[in-house]
Amino acid sequence: MSKTLLYFTTTTTPPLLSPSFLRRPTNLRPPFKTLIPKLNPNFTSMDSISSFKPQSSINPNMGLVQNAINLVQSSPPTWQSAIFSNLLIFLVGSPLLLTGLSGSGIVAAFLLGSLTWRGFGPSGFLLVAVYFCIGTAVTKVKMAQKEAQGVAEKRKGRRGPGSVIGSSAAGCVCALLSIYGVGGATFSRLWELGFVASFCTKLSDTVSSEIGKAYGKTTYLVTTFKIVPRGTEGAVSVEGTVAGLLASILLATVGCYLGEIKFAEAVICVLASQIANVGESVIGAVLQDKEGFKWLNNDAVNVINISLGSILAILIQQFVLQRLA
Repeated sequence: MSKTLLYFTTTTTPPLLSPSFLRRPTNLRPPFKTLIPKLNPNFTSMDSISSFKPQSSINPNMGLVQNAINLVQSSPPTWQSAIFSNLLIFLVGSPLLLTGLSGSGIVAAFLLGSLTWRGFGPSGFLLVAVYFCIGTAVTKVKMAQKEAQGVAEKRKGRRGPGSVIGSSAAGCVCALLSIYGVGGATFSRLWELGFVASFCTKLSDTVSSEIGKAYGKTTYLVTTFKIVPRGTEGAVSVEGTVAGLLASILLATVGCYLGEIKFAEAVICVLASQIANVGESVIGAVLQDKEGFKWLNNDAVNVINISLGSILAILIQQFVLQRLA
């Protein structure tokens, strides 16, 4: 008995509370571990048990939805994400697309949309979507009156593939240059600027033409200022010109808000679009429908117009804005 009392009085820490006891012994194994291989050979550790979840609690559809969301949100965009996102948007928005595009026009627009998403992401796609909605809306303005005067767009304003390509050729080139990194990071901003400027130019042209045909009181030939009938190639009106300018400002503002361009570059887009539209009117008045230029139809003129707007914006940014900065 005295030995037991002596033990407790000379030991400062009870054995059950000693540090060596609190540390988990490395040589101990759970008594049931030996039974696990008999039940399922795949379970080899406690970690396997803790990570095991009953299959009945997993919803396979959630995995598909999450994968789809991750694909759409891919950054930077990939061809796979671009095609999938456009397919999804085109399926949902098909009723709206059919009001402004023919069947073959939708196919061309799908290619444009996929290229745009791949090159400039969702923001670039949204810019083109805004352009399409405004352009389609103004084309429908006073359609009956335009048809009676013989100046309405064909198929009640539903654009075909030629019109889609003619309206987006410069933007597609800028997207391709951006995708393949031509010029490196320095030029990537220029391709984005050219992309926005091309659609500002085209929207301004479309709005000025359609509003001019619908509301223009007096139309003048741009080269001589002679009064001519509405719808004459190269003719302009005050109402149409003002509407086109406002449309260009609106789309440039959208591009600025989406982060595609900066404020100073938005001003450049508006300026370039107006210069290009004057040039397009001059080409229409001097060359279009003239002998030797029968190939110069509206789609060809559109390509020249938007290319001019895109190139002008890039040149102004490089040689004017940079010197002022």
